[in-house]
Parts: sequence; structure tokens; C-alpha cells
Amino acid sequence: MARYTFEIDIAAPPEVVFDLWTNLDRMQEWIQGMTGVEERTGSVDAVGSRYLVRFGPVRSWTEVIEVDRPKVFATKFGNWYLRGRNRATLEPTGTGTKLTQVFQTEGIVPAITSWIWSRGSYRGSFRGELEDFGRLAEAEARSAGR
Repeated sequence: MARYTFEIDIAAPPEVVFDLWTNLDRMQEWIQGMTGVEERTGSVDAVGSRYLVRFGPVRSWTEVIEVDRPKVFATKFGNWYLRGRNRATLEPTGTGTKLTQVFQTEGIVPAITSWIWSRGSYRGSFRGELEDFGRLAEAEARSAGR
């Protein structure tokens, strides 16, 4: 099992950050290669809800395993090349939100894949996607006047 932790400070309130983080229709804006979300069951903010994430022809089922709006959102996900858990915690700061994201992978191929994506901040890396997300959340907060 591999485990990676990333943190980012976002100039937006936790509610704005949480709402964007859990907006399945907008995930493609920061997750590279993602082509859509299908077959949703239940509300994304309810434990046990599931949805199918597409990366071209590759599919990954995702299940919500923990929710505490606007503080925590965790899922388990999986396909042959990336499988594990993803947990995001949001803490209010004096200027917005500190988002901490923890990836834990299961299996040898996912460990190798996650190692590659955990290095650097290039577009498509875990950190690069988190930074893209932060910019979107800050723009969201500005447009909402928050």
C-alpha cells in the first residue's frame, strides 16, 4: 500500500470548497484525463452512494465512505491501474480553507501508478490537480462575492 498526503491553502470558505469538491459534473475541470461521471446512485453527500468515473475507455467505480459537510469527504475507488481510498479534510483558516488530501492505494500496479503521479506538480499529477482545484475554488468564491 502506498500513501500520499498533499495540502493546499485556498482563499475560499470551506462551504465553497466542499461544494466544488463534491460537484461530480465539474470534476473534469481539474482531474486530467477524466471524461465523465455516469451511473450515479444516491446523493454524492451520502455514505454508500456510488458513481462510475470514466477516463476514456477506462472506468473506475467510486463509493462515498465518509461525509461530514463541509469538513470531510472520503471515497474508495478502483480499477486495475489505480485503486484505493481518497480522503479530503477541510479546515477553516483566517483567509479561507486548508484542504488536506490523502491517497492510499492498494495493489502493486496502483502503487507504481500512484508513485508516478505523486511526484512533482505537473498537470495531471496529484499535486497539479490539487493546485488546479484550488484556483477554481478561489475563482468560485470571488464570483460568489465570498
